[in-house]
Amino acid sequence: MNKIMIFLVSLSILLFSGCNSKKENKQINKAPIKVSKKNIQNKNEITLHSVNGKNITFIKKNNILKVKGNKNKVILLTFFATWCPPCKAEIPNLINLQNKYKNRLKIISVLLEDGKSDNEISSFIKYNSINYIVTNGENDFELSNLLGTIQNIPFMILYNPNGKIITQYLGAIPEEMIDSDIKKAIKK
Repeated sequence: MNKIMIFLVSLSILLFSGCNSKKENKQINKAPIKVSKKNIQNKNEITLHSVNGKNITFIKKNNILKVKGNKNKVILLTFFATWCPPCKAEIPNLINLQNKYKNRLKIISVLLEDGKSDNEISSFIKYNSINYIVTNGENDFELSNLLGTIQNIPFMILYNPNGKIITQYLGAIPEEMIDSDIKKAIKK
């Protein structure tokens, strides 16, 4: 019985803690990256490129983060890497939430991993049946820096339709908890 308890506690720690960049050679880039000036209109506006070829522009003003063109949707911004086990574990939950709230929620998953081509990420998306937006590029790190460098992943920030932070999550979070927070964000 004790061996089972130890195994379950160990598994819980793995799933509910995040991946740290120091644990992996393909680390999250902590230093600011040289960013193409044509993609950044000013230091508080960053355009990310989704793997499917669309641009997503984020505008940060004070503690508000707006997504250009977002029409009254709650935003769940996720930061991940393809090598991170808890990041992979949360994918089915994010798929379910995107399906459940498709007209009221926009999930944007930001890849914090150097050297991945859009083709590699497209294969990852297809393999995992991901139905939400995934971005890839050097500006992903710049968004992380703008929001306060992300040290561990998975890391998620939930914003209400007005761009105010509702909550933040570190590590793999139960779907029910995120679902409850989304419901609150929709009502506000």
